[in-house]
Amino acid sequence: MDTDAKHMERDRSPGPEAGSGERSRSSRIPDRIAASMSWRRAAVLGAVCSVFLLLLSNYVLQPFLIPSGSMETTLRVGDRVLVNKLAYRFGSVPHRGDVVVFDGTGSFVREAPAENPVTALLHGAAASLGLAEPAETDFVKRVVGVGGDRVVCCDRRGRIQVNGRSVDEEYLYPGDAPSGASFDIVVPDGRLWVMGDHRSNSRDSRDHLGEPGGGMVPVDMVIGRVDWLGWPLGRLGAVPDTTAFDSVRAPGGTDG
Repeated sequence: MDTDAKHMERDRSPGPEAGSGERSRSSRIPDRIAASMSWRRAAVLGAVCSVFLLLLSNYVLQPFLIPSGSMETTLRVGDRVLVNKLAYRFGSVPHRGDVVVFDGTGSFVREAPAENPVTALLHGAAASLGLAEPAETDFVKRVVGVGGDRVVCCDRRGRIQVNGRSVDEEYLYPGDAPSGASFDIVVPDGRLWVMGDHRSNSRDSRDHLGEPGGGMVPVDMVIGRVDWLGWPLGRLGAVPDTTAFDSVRAPGGTDG
């Protein structure tokens, strides 16, 4: 009898009470719901931030990846600049010396190349955030002549003249001449004569003189003014202003 009692005591299991497994499984459900809601909130927040950045880029301030060395040393390959899209929105117009981004369709290129619509949309979104190179129709150059200006190359010292005044362009790439090609043009109203700072490495208004539009960029094709350098961090800051055109007279002959 005692032996049977001892066996019965040894056979008793200290395992969990009946139903504890079910309670453990059911307790995980709220955790899964909370994790799912957390992911949804993160996705919604990411979507809202992306839409905000795209709207900001389209209408106010657009990051722009510099794809070539035509604006060295002011802007270098791989720089990310911030284009002020409000600079010319409220009656203001580009001035001589401004560094601008513009759509060259009809002036620098005849028409935009055909692209797959989906690829073009994705690339456009990435470019508008400064994550990809800009469209092949987008260019960055410096304004040298505005509507009514007479721009001539060159004076006896090899400098460009605007409305009869020689311009000392301190921003030119070291060792570069102001231009290797001679020209004498009058900029039509509503258009711009633009050139790169690295003149020997820039295809600009000079290269399109014989084409429709004569290399002149319509003011309404200007996307915005390059005001700031955003990357790399070592070059972070405002794009330097120039005083090169301070002594240039307005087209009518008065000092401007």
